[in-house]
Amino acid sequence: MRILFALKQIDYEPQGILHLSSALKAAGHEVALTVASAEDPVQFGMEFAPHVIAYSVTTGSQGYYLELNRRIRERLEAFSAFGGPHATFFPEMVEEEGVDGVCRGEGEEALLDLVSAMERGEPVSAIANWWIKTDGHVHRNPPRPLITDLDALPLPDRKLVYEKDRFTRRSRLKHFITGRGCPYNCTYCFNQAFNALYHGKGRLVRRRSVDNVLEEVRWVKTNYPLEFVVFLDDIFIVSVDWVEEFCRKYPQAVGLPFFCNVRANLVTRELMQQLKRAGCASVGMGVETADDRLRNELLKRRMSREQIIQACRTIREEGINLITTNMLGLPTGSLETDFATLELNVACRPGYANAFLYQPYPRTALGDFTQQQGLMEGSFDDISSSAWDRSILRFNSPQEKRQVENLNNLLAIAVEWPRLLPLVRWLIRLPRNTLFWLAYKLWKGYAIKKRIHPYHASLAEYVETIRRFMRFD
Repeated sequence: MRILFALKQIDYEPQGILHLSSALKAAGHEVALTVASAEDPVQFGMEFAPHVIAYSVTTGSQGYYLELNRRIRERLEAFSAFGGPHATFFPEMVEEEGVDGVCRGEGEEALLDLVSAMERGEPVSAIANWWIKTDGHVHRNPPRPLITDLDALPLPDRKLVYEKDRFTRRSRLKHFITGRGCPYNCTYCFNQAFNALYHGKGRLVRRRSVDNVLEEVRWVKTNYPLEFVVFLDDIFIVSVDWVEEFCRKYPQAVGLPFFCNVRANLVTRELMQQLKRAGCASVGMGVETADDRLRNELLKRRMSREQIIQACRTIREEGINLITTNMLGLPTGSLETDFATLELNVACRPGYANAFLYQPYPRTALGDFTQQQGLMEGSFDDISSSAWDRSILRFNSPQEKRQVENLNNLLAIAVEWPRLLPLVRWLIRLPRNTLFWLAYKLWKGYAIKKRIHPYHASLAEYVETIRRFMRFD
């Protein structure tokens, strides 16, 4: 069977698709990838003639992929399958024109069962994890148990992307993921809804063995340029024993600087010392908001301001660079709570303070709260694919909304140079403009390259990185 994955563009290795591709190829199926930003996906699809067209969809991108699917289906016959976060939590999209199936949750076994059944000419309407549409009727099947042994999965099929995108292949920075699941239930995150979907279906937090992770990193280092490793896990330090083993083995097995994500209430001096000795150059940590009510009652972060400041101090003192993540425009918050978040970041002194505009994602507790309280303008379909673009929340006035959106572009600059705060308070009153966006992009690009992901890049890679980073998307 031939399976075609379709992507809008490649920003970095799409981990989910790479795992799906390796599982399909291990079972003897033929897999291809088309990237709309680099070629005509309709023409590519007609030449490849797939039996299945697959899309991985996040909330905000569903409209693009539904339209792309309609264009492709006008020219060729194939089963259209949608997966990813939006499909998992909004499986009703199976009712859209041209959608044949929606996969909820983990896809390796589910997609393989679907393709294998199609190959044998068997019905596909009763396969676990799938909502399947046949003759106008939707078959809603429950999820199967979670994959327990992640080591049993083949390593991600990186060739699928690296043979397609020369920049990603040649980049000396590459991305990896070591596990699945999160033990926390922050209200803004899909993990809460995912945990509810899979309640009673197995252990939610699973980790690949250290040796399995190192095998993948070593393979990439041997076969492709690699100077800096980025681990994408939500929380890299959730298991102290796993981190200890990783830090003991990584320097000899790989020996490259790396980035990972931490959580303030889990940060200890001993852990940071272990990470530093292993080669950790930088970490990311969620601050989200300075307001105690918003952080602990609304977001369910369950951590204090003091824990956040102490964690940042410990990270800095151990010589590790820090990038914080923050949410502006939270429901029931205000412009002044966002300025308090700015001031907390000044106290934390990160290498870069990353800010996002809160997006009320559907089927998350906070997204549902936002909708039920009438705090949203429009519907979930109005959510942007970029959390930096605009807010769809209802503010006290259009002026306050504009100021929050402008502050999102200028927050990191004010954190780096606090003396500019009075100027920033004045500037955000101006209409939204390209200069604020440009200032945001330039400072973020510099700080990430020099502090958070410091590695040597060739001139060609540097130029292409800038070109991609400066896109309006």
